Amino acid sequence: MGSSSSIEWTDATWNPVAGCNVLTAGCTNCYAMRMAARLELMGQDKYAGTTRLSGKRRVWTGKVVLDRKALSAPHGWRKGRRVFVNSMSDLFHDAVPLDFIQDVFAVMRETPRHIYQILTKRADRLLELSPSLEWSKNIWMGVSVENEDVLWRVDRLRETGAQTKFLSCEPLLGPLSALNPDGIDWVIAGGESGPGARPMDAIWVREIRDICLDKEVAFHFKQWGGPVKSKTGRVLDGRTWDDMPSPARVEANL
Repeated sequence: MGSSSSIEWTDATWNPVAGCNVLTAGCTNCYAMRMAARLELMGQDKYAGTTRLSGKRRVWTGKVVLDRKALSAPHGWRKGRRVFVNSMSDLFHDAVPLDFIQDVFAVMRETPRHIYQILTKRADRLLELSPSLEWSKNIWMGVSVENEDVLWRVDRLRETGAQTKFLSCEPLLGPLSALNPDGIDWVIAGGESGPGARPMDAIWVREIRDICLDKEVAFHFKQWGGPVKSKTGRVLDGRTWDDMPSPARVEANL
């Protein structure tokens, strides 16, 4: 129902939804497509039919599965943890009905010992549904921003009812010189990893970091990436950057 995570900015993943579809450039080499195919081969019915073979790689079919059995998982985790919600899908996918999203939010409110980190590329639907959702302080909301073509997602996020707002600039595929972090509490940046990983320029990362430092926004550098990310590491200018949102800043942004 849930598992520990090797992702540097979270402790565990929770997937009440499975399956997705390619939306923008950041989706092209999505690790979740490869993982879903493996999980199907391992006999997890939840992922059956969510991917198909295209050439030599797996891609989403667009099939989305709602896993109501997974909703109870966080109640069983006694120790508080940071939980990445739907690492294998997108909670705000068009195929996920509002009542199911509300059920997910209810579980998150009922387990305040955990911090939930939701990430979406579907910022328009996020904003549309935000007034119908009950936001508690342990629900962090983020949008993916892989290049300047999707900077508009930041504006949508700013208008939502989430108390803590963050950006995932990963895979970073171009400069974000026009990034405005006003009202944003946390920015994650990182290069693409795995087969076919597209390169990331160090200038792009430093520019985001410097914007964050100037605006006193927490900055987290996840990785340089590459086909084998362990070979490139995550040190930027002589140090690791593991900042987390400041409670004081979150309160100031409300």
